[in-house]
Formats: sequence, structure tokens, C-alpha cells
Amino acid sequence: MAETSLIIYKVFLCFFFGFVVLIQSAPQTALITKIPGIAETLPSKHYSGYVTIDQSHGKNLFYYFVESERNSTKDPVVLWLNGGPGCSSFDGFVYEHGPFNFEAAKTNGSLPQLHLNPYSWSKVSNIIYLDSPAGVGFSYSSNRTDYKTGDLKTASDTHTFLLKWFELYPEFLPNPFFIAGESYAGIYVPTLANEVVKGIDAGIKPILNFKGYMVGNGVSDDKFDGNALVPFAHGMGLISDELFEEVNSECKGNYYNPPLTDPCQSKLGKVDEDLEGLNIYDILEPCYHSPEIREVTTASIKLPSSFRRLGETERPLAVRKRMFGRAWPLRAPVRHGIVPTWPQLANSNSVPCTDDEVATSWLNDQAVRKAIHAEEESVVGSWDLCTDQITYYHDAGSMIPYHKNLTSRGYRALIYSGDHDMCVPYTGSQAWTRSIGYKIVDEWRAWISNGQVAGYTQGYENNLTFLTIKGAGHTVPEYKPKEALDFYSRFLAGEPI
Repeated sequence: MAETSLIIYKVFLCFFFGFVVLIQSAPQTALITKIPGIAETLPSKHYSGYVTIDQSHGKNLFYYFVESERNSTKDPVVLWLNGGPGCSSFDGFVYEHGPFNFEAAKTNGSLPQLHLNPYSWSKVSNIIYLDSPAGVGFSYSSNRTDYKTGDLKTASDTHTFLLKWFELYPEFLPNPFFIAGESYAGIYVPTLANEVVKGIDAGIKPILNFKGYMVGNGVSDDKFDGNALVPFAHGMGLISDELFEEVNSECKGNYYNPPLTDPCQSKLGKVDEDLEGLNIYDILEPCYHSPEIREVTTASIKLPSSFRRLGETERPLAVRKRMFGRAWPLRAPVRHGIVPTWPQLANSNSVPCTDDEVATSWLNDQAVRKAIHAEEESVVGSWDLCTDQITYYHDAGSMIPYHKNLTSRGYRALIYSGDHDMCVPYTGSQAWTRSIGYKIVDEWRAWISNGQVAGYTQGYENNLTFLTIKGAGHTVPEYKPKEALDFYSRFLAGEPI
């Protein structure tokens, strides 16, 4: 239940001018002492539980907090948000940059095996994984009217969570604080950052030491996002020069809100046809059209070895196999009004194209839920990677004014993109960052990781940076964990990437 009612005080004797100072510390009831699936000793402290953000409604947001493995007292605190809308931030925890690498269960009914992740973002930061809004992951409300929400309410609720969380963990208030997320969190992050800054301006206690934010392959602006796909497809060699020239001419370069003429619609249909069958999350990865074919291809029968190796990483559980299915519709940017969740889009309880079996089996295990202080299924239901029980409204408009306001005030921003993602193509993020009109202070260049070109970057005045990650898809740390930890570490430290 809510940790706000379970505050425990430790006494630290700080002899300063003869006074004894009492300092509140992390709630020991939230401390995780054992995690099913791993025998190794944890390299840092882990905490988890609920923060009640609305007592009258019984609205509770679930978090999992990992202390830094390096220096928790000085390293930044980072809030991580996955998108959707409606997707749990355990997506990032399990599959991207959490403290563990997950290995699939060896027998039916057994738990996945966990290993320490050498590229965990907790190597250099304290990190909070938050299920938001209520109704997502393990977060819930006793009043189901709370499951009808939107951008502005979610930002307000998450700001309330942060204020209450730092009251529970006040020893982290002096640490630099950052907000990070990906996909639809391209909306969550800047709207929340705006709430945090307004709170700082208003002197709302506790005062957060907010320094900046990161957005990965993030939804930002309906026009720029909507016009991103066709240039991306052409640049990647997915459509011909002739088709690109024809669709550009017939649609007047407007794919976001194209003319309803037959020639324009016909050419756009041809673009969709050419892209059909590709993995929308990473065009380099194969799409498996059914469990039967997936069995065959993983047995190394139908694909050449060079193709089978695409997407491999050093993880025991490699990049999730993608099942062919209905993904977010091409050329369908997020617009004002109701935003369908992934399950609602696919008319299914699973995320299209994504195998989330490992996370689902682990987080729905009774012993795991008890260990991480999550409520039982009778209270919060089963854990799903993405939920269909919320109704979500995009009501914050374009994120460009948010970014411009935040960066003009000196807050650091890193906008990064896996350059083979077709869900939110890098071409849109590159275009809107340029559109702000800031002076270029670091011209387009390669950035290096482990002695290799890892992508490209362009830096603007007011601490705005655009970055690509070569060969990565929609969830960058899942595809390129070593390179992701590299740029993440440099950004937090304020070093050039």
C-alpha cells in the first residue's frame, strides 16, 4: 500500500554547531531484500512500492527504484517513463537498461533466469521506473474514473508523485534530477518537465534539483511526425526514386494531411504496399509471420546467417523476436483527441509485433510480486506490458513550444533516435529540432563509442542536442545497450557526446 503512510526515520548524528540533526531516509518497508530468479548479490539497493497521489480516490502509482552502483549519494536521479500510451515502464526495466538481463525460462512454469546487466543505466545513475498513469502496469485507482485521463492530467499526477517520492527519499534531493523516456513519452517527458519547472518557480516544496531531460524516438508534433515516414522510406532505399518523386508531387509534400485526390491517395497506397511486411520497429530485423515460421527461422533453416544475426546483442535474451502484426498505422501521427492504446489498436491484449513473454511470466509470478511489493492480482489485475483499460486523450498539442521554453531557460535536452525505427522515424525528430531555429554550435558529425562510429549528432545553442544511434530501432538501449550507456553517461555528466 502507499509508502506515504509508512515513513520511517533513521537518525543521523550530524554535529554541526552543537546541534543534532534528524534526517529522514528511504523507507525500509520499500527495500527489496530478495528477487526471484537471481542468486547473485545485488550491486546496489533496490526499493519499490506505491505512492498515493490522491487519497480520496485511492490513486496509487507504482515505482521501482534502483540506486546507482557507482555513487548513489552524488550520481543523478533519473525518472524513466515508457510510452504507449498505456505501457508499463517495466518494458525499459526488463528489455532495455534495467539492472538485469533476463534469460527465458528453461522449462514450462519456471521463472526466467536473471543476470546482472553490464550496461544497466544504474551503473552511473539512480533510476526510478514509474508505471504511469494510473491503470498502467501495477499502478491503479479505486475510482475507475481516473482511468480516463490525458497528457495534462498525467503530467500533473506524475509531478505529484515526484514531490511525494522525494519526501520519502529526501537524501536524494541534492542530486541532479533528470527525466527520460521514449516513444509516447515524447509527450510525457516535456509536459512533466514543464510541471516540474512551474513547481520550482512557485517554490513548491520539496524543491527538485532539475537539470534536464532525454527523449528517445519520441512523438513530438503531429505535422513533423506525420511527414517523417516518406522521406525516411526513400532515404533507406525502401521506395524508388520514381515513387518518391511522384508521391511528393501529387501530395505537395504533405503526408501528414494529404490532399484527398485520387493520384495522391493512390501513390500513398503504393508507399504502404512497398513497406508492408517490414518490421516497423526496426527495418533491419526480420518479421516472423506466425509461430510456426518463427520456429523454422530460429532453427536456422530459411534465413542466411548474415540476416539471422541482425539484432543480436550480448544479452542472454537477445532483442525480442517481432511477430508480424498490426503496428501503429503508418502515416498516422498522434493527433488531438483520443489516442488508442496499443491493445485497442490491435484489438488484442498483447502489443503487436512484440514478444513480451519473459516480462509477463516474471511480473505475474506471485513470489515476484510479493518481493517487489506489488499488489495482488485481486487488487490490481494481471500485469500487461500495455493496457487497454485506460482512455487517453492527447490534449497538450505540439511539444515544440515545451522544448523551446525549457531549453531557453537553460535546461539540457537530448533528443535521440534509433535510425532504423519506422514507427517514429528519426527524420521527424531531426526536422523539428532544426525548426526551433537555434544556432548550430556543434555541426553534424559522427559520435564515437568503443572506437566505432555509433551514430551522428548535431548540437544547438541552449543545450539542445539531436543524436542518432546507428543500427538501432525504436527502443534504443534494447538494440544497442553498450552505445546507449555511453551517450547516457556523457549526457548526464554534461560531457560532449
